[in-house]
Amino acid sequence: MQVAAPQVTTGNRWRFVFAALVMQLCLGVLYSWAVFRGPLAQAYGWPKTDTIAPYRYSLLFFTFAMIAGGYWQDRKGPRVVGTAGGLMLTLGCLLAAWMGNTPWGLVASYGVVGGLGMGLAYVTPIATCIKWFPDKRGLIVGLAVMGFGSGSLIFAPLLESMIGHDPARFAETIPRTFLIMACMFFVFVIGAAQFYRVPPAGWRPQGWAPPAAASGKIDFTPGEMLRTWQVWAMWALYFLGSSVGLTAIGESTPLVQEMAKAGALLSGGAALGLMSLCNGLGRLGWGTISDRVGRNRALAAMFTIYIVALLALLRGAATFAPLQAGLCLVGLCFGGFLAILPALTADYFGPKNLGANYGMVFSAYGLSGFFVPGYFASIMEAARQSGALAEGYNTVYHTLAVMAGVGFLLALLVRRPRST
Repeated sequence: MQVAAPQVTTGNRWRFVFAALVMQLCLGVLYSWAVFRGPLAQAYGWPKTDTIAPYRYSLLFFTFAMIAGGYWQDRKGPRVVGTAGGLMLTLGCLLAAWMGNTPWGLVASYGVVGGLGMGLAYVTPIATCIKWFPDKRGLIVGLAVMGFGSGSLIFAPLLESMIGHDPARFAETIPRTFLIMACMFFVFVIGAAQFYRVPPAGWRPQGWAPPAAASGKIDFTPGEMLRTWQVWAMWALYFLGSSVGLTAIGESTPLVQEMAKAGALLSGGAALGLMSLCNGLGRLGWGTISDRVGRNRALAAMFTIYIVALLALLRGAATFAPLQAGLCLVGLCFGGFLAILPALTADYFGPKNLGANYGMVFSAYGLSGFFVPGYFASIMEAARQSGALAEGYNTVYHTLAVMAGVGFLLALLVRRPRST
């Protein structure tokens, strides 16, 4: 005899979304790293490849922590893992204030310790919210991660203000900024983690039943998932989509400052903040759209817009308006990947092991963030030294457009694994 699934008051589950927004808004500081690059170069004489290194390593260790944190939270619950992430992120910023005057000191503190903290904290609200909202996966993941994408809207101008514009004081203001960040993370990231809970086994929303297509095998273990071709296609989709977005974010402030500085209507930090607003809106918007039209169609549309945006950047890189429009379109679509891929992982491989399964899929994001922005930063460094800045940007954005084209084709091909 089938036992009715336990019920809770539907309205209760929205508190997890609110906690997720608070935590993700703080974690969104990751996308504000471009604001630090100019001051670090001026304060310590670092080349561009060194100023982007902490960003790259934070993305890499973010990914390692996502995988480990996914397994951990599937077993011990999200509150413990989210709290641990907040503590490590706080420690990373404290260490950055103390040892961030050398490239490897900043990599070890902010990149490694801080990146691990971000990854542990990031996985908890996504897995938690998906389990509470099986009926609205795209929308809810979009809401849960919207704060992460929009974080730069607040943090980029805020960090720019705290660092200031006087190169003679950068060696003082940069460490102080890291100390302020540490205090904020200690209060808000750890505080938000205390709200997290998982639903009881078998719980489902009042009046909702799983779609008929989900009959048969629903939940895959990580090992079972890795034996399907679909997970590798999803991994490639994530890698390509992340490569375009992360490179554009990492180069956004230098691009505005170098190519359109004469007619720029916004500072580099403010331009990055506007791009981050689009990033956040894209997470909510594309997540909602994917619930209505399907994940594959939404992904194909996002790659198409990527290509249009990259062409706009190529044609109008020396003019502020088309440059900013192109960056905003990239941000709008990049945000969608962070909303759709968790929902797609739950659709294809089930919610039970989502923390671990999505952590593995998310490794595409981390490896992309480690290798791709650094590769393109080296191209731009060589272009600066040779005096061929425009040619360097053309190479970067043409390559990204080709990657978006490959992603479009993959989005049309990937399908749900057959139930067994």
